[in-house]
Amino acid sequence: MIKVLLADDHGAVRAGLRMLLESAGSEEGIEVVGEAADGVEAVALAKALRPDVVVMDIRMPRKDGIAAAAELRGVADVLVLTSYGDDANVFDALRAGASGFLLKDADAATLVEAVRTIARGDGLISPAVTRGLIAEFARSRPAYAPIEADAAGLAALTPRETEVLALIGEGMSNAEIAADLGMAEATVKSHVTRVLAKLGLANRVQAAIFAREQGR
Repeated sequence: MIKVLLADDHGAVRAGLRMLLESAGSEEGIEVVGEAADGVEAVALAKALRPDVVVMDIRMPRKDGIAAAAELRGVADVLVLTSYGDDANVFDALRAGASGFLLKDADAATLVEAVRTIARGDGLISPAVTRGLIAEFARSRPAYAPIEADAAGLAALTPRETEVLALIGEGMSNAEIAADLGMAEATVKSHVTRVLAKLGLANRVQAAIFAREQGR
């Protein structure tokens, strides 16, 4: 069962998300365990309820989704909801530790698949969009502080782990990396886990941004 916490300052939006997830996601093993009306409440509820995924709006009172995502690193995976054209805030959220993003007008099937994708650790939602987003900001927004990674950990990456990091930077899922490198998906997951641990990064989205910034 995938436990989900909803965070949005509009009650109607939360109700709509709950309805979509409970109707379309029940057969997928998705359960909505709580709702939060702002970032402060989202952080508190996530720490108390320990959901697998927090579906969270970026723009909320008291504490926005970007600050909340930073506080939830290691607590729950965060799927941020955004409007079209809000790329700057999306990138800030990804840097803060969010595991992926989704447009607010996504249909039920897309929302359910996004939650499942985040829960299984793949992270990058809509690869074509995300690859472009990562590439654009890594190339053209030097005002953002670079993703910091452990220098000793970077030097300690094995050749295979370095390959995996480079493919994460291309926006590939675990399944795609497995096919590209000719290995089992479970083996890829183990490599990804070791890469994140060695580099001290929160998730594969941060690893993807780091890889692009390093030119890997």
